[in-house]
Amino acid sequence: MASARFAWGIDIGNRALKAIKLVRGDDGQLHVDDFEVIEHENVLSNAGDNRESLVQSALANFVQRHASKGGVVGVSVSGVSSFARFIKLPPVEPKKIPEIVRFEAIQQIPFPLDDVEWSYQLFQTPESPDVEVGIFAMRRELINAHIKQFTDVDLNVQVVQMNPLAVYNAMYHDNRLQGTTMIIDLGAENTDLIIADGETIWLRSIPIGGNNFTEVLVKSFKLPFNKAEDLKRNANTSKYARQIFQAMRPVFADLVAEIQRSIGFYSSVHRDSRIKKVVALGGAFRLAGLQKYLQQNLQLEVEKLNDIAAGAPADAKLATTFNQNLLSLVSAYGLAIQAMGESKITSSLLPMKIRREKIWRDKTKWFGAAAAIFVVGTGVALGSYYMHDLGYKAAADIRDNKIQPVMDEASKGSSGWNDVVGSGASDRMTIQNLRSTLDGRGLWIDLLGDIFSSFPPVPAGYPDDAYLKAHPRPEREMIVLDKVESVYAPDLLVGLSGAPPELGLATAAASGGQPISDPAIPAGSRGFLITLSITTPHSNGFLYVLRSLIPNLRNFDQAAMTKWNTANPNSQRNFYIAKVSAPLQQSLFQIKSDPTRIQLLQASYNDIQSLLGIKPGEQGQQSFNTPQPFFGGFRPGGGYGRRSFGGRYSPYSPQAATGGDATSNVPAGVFLDRVTNEDLRDDWEMKVMFVVVIDPPPLTQAAQ
Repeated sequence: MASARFAWGIDIGNRALKAIKLVRGDDGQLHVDDFEVIEHENVLSNAGDNRESLVQSALANFVQRHASKGGVVGVSVSGVSSFARFIKLPPVEPKKIPEIVRFEAIQQIPFPLDDVEWSYQLFQTPESPDVEVGIFAMRRELINAHIKQFTDVDLNVQVVQMNPLAVYNAMYHDNRLQGTTMIIDLGAENTDLIIADGETIWLRSIPIGGNNFTEVLVKSFKLPFNKAEDLKRNANTSKYARQIFQAMRPVFADLVAEIQRSIGFYSSVHRDSRIKKVVALGGAFRLAGLQKYLQQNLQLEVEKLNDIAAGAPADAKLATTFNQNLLSLVSAYGLAIQAMGESKITSSLLPMKIRREKIWRDKTKWFGAAAAIFVVGTGVALGSYYMHDLGYKAAADIRDNKIQPVMDEASKGSSGWNDVVGSGASDRMTIQNLRSTLDGRGLWIDLLGDIFSSFPPVPAGYPDDAYLKAHPRPEREMIVLDKVESVYAPDLLVGLSGAPPELGLATAAASGGQPISDPAIPAGSRGFLITLSITTPHSNGFLYVLRSLIPNLRNFDQAAMTKWNTANPNSQRNFYIAKVSAPLQQSLFQIKSDPTRIQLLQASYNDIQSLLGIKPGEQGQQSFNTPQPFFGGFRPGGGYGRRSFGGRYSPYSPQAATGGDATSNVPAGVFLDRVTNEDLRDDWEMKVMFVVVIDPPPLTQAAQ
């Protein structure tokens, strides 16, 4: 590829085809000779079945405008539709690295290797013995269909690269990665985050892009998508700029939140690394306020790309348009750099079959030339049996004394290779066992995050006096989580045989302790039965929980897990919620008529009184706004904390002298909410149960 006269880098984005042509100048450096931006008639993500025809139209238009014969082409694939993993290798001899990498690829890539095209890249600094490997892959049928679109118009594709890696190659080539640098490439559908630190890189794709800004304008101003897109592009000069940017502000906030979350995760894993600056790429950064907004909220220097090392086209008119579109052309630039053989990352997802065909075609030309020289130089008539037979017999000594020993050695080497392939099994098992100790370390963090996000948010203003006066307790739409309990089952279909019928399992009620059978839970899968103890002050508490919390939990099903893993190849999830019950044990607090509950509350009350040093019959003198202890820690000001009988019911209160229950002889403070000092006896108390499947198999095509 380094000997190519020129190379095109072609990036087919959601909005447009973007291409850059690089040539090698007399100074030996790469220079931009030409470029192209061809916008699609419709955004590809909204085109449905017309997506392929729009891409074909753009490529046909490109080929008609630009000559490509004699050059090579590099093309990109989306970071969302491809797979990337970065792994530190154990100390091994260099010759064993390919074997270890293949072993890691089998473990990491979520598809059989026969179904994917994959490659790898080694990263190592001279002063460090550590070797990191990047493993990249994409489903074979997807990449073949993608390449076919280019070969159908006779483009000589020699490089297939993931979009974020193409961007990295461009920035590395131009020496813009000084210190730890984050690159934000804001595309139409997704934003690629690339963090480069020395010889290592880290990738993440965020499902927020330029289309999200356009869509909020569609909703805010009731415009068609195309007109909203024009409004966004011209926002800087519009007389309605303030209203436009105000409408887009929530998307700005979501983008910053996701970037901050990514920085936090990166910093927790790479504790010695500190991001020095941010490089901003993508057409959306032409919005005047976005760069400044990111800089203020990230507290980092945000540098918007203004030029590239290869310069602009020599034609002045082309140069002006080129500079206007530069932020969107960086991926195409990196692809052309790799196609010219000058990239940092040299791995390619070009199918092996195509590589072999190209190598054979190149060699065939030399075979033909060599044969022609031989015939002309010797004057031998082709097909002369006598001459061939004579030559064969004359070479008997050569065959016996030189060729045969080489063939014997080759045969010996072949059998020896079989022994090599079979060796190291115990070492590989040891490596696999060590790696398995880290499996599932983030499961409960993600699972609890899903559970907490399923609860309705705390109402704005709660628990201020103004809010409490305007919203009587029975009207409040809020749910309090008191306790989370979990039971692990190595085989869910066996372990759930005694589960309550409210879970809706296929044969749970009639199983009699035998394994159940349910389509939502694959055979042999393991997981948890989780129970949430909750309360709500809402007067229609049962229906409120049924309409709010329950559907939110059910949204974390297997289809949602697969969608997440497709959109976030660097942050895979290995669990989903299979079954969710309706609210169980729904009943009003009946403290006056429930002796068991009265005893529990009285015992809890007495225990806390004793901890505070308050003698029986005395009232606590603490103000509600002073720091108050509770079970599990120390909480200033009575704010939110874990709620239980010891933490939910306040043993002291300004209202403790009134409102008691003379019948049950329970002090008044036992019945009061610690946060608001309101009576709790009309709140609803219930449980919600759900089944979590972990390490599930992938969805079938029909289910997807």
